[in-house]
Amino acid sequence: MSDLLYIIAVLLIIGWLLGFFVFSIGALIHVLLVFAVIAILFRLISGRRL
Repeated sequence: MSDLLYIIAVLLIIGWLLGFFVFSIGALIHVLLVFAVIAILFRLISGRRL
C-alpha cells in the first residue's frame, strides 16, 4: 500500500509539472501537487524511506 502511495505521488508531481509548464490548466494542477506533497509527507512521517 505504501508503494502505491509513492507511485501516485510521483505521478501527481509529474502531472503537476507538465500542467504547470505546458498546459496551464489552472487550480486543478495545484490541487494535484498538494495531494502529492501530502502523500510524500505521510510516507516520511510513517517512517518509511523514499
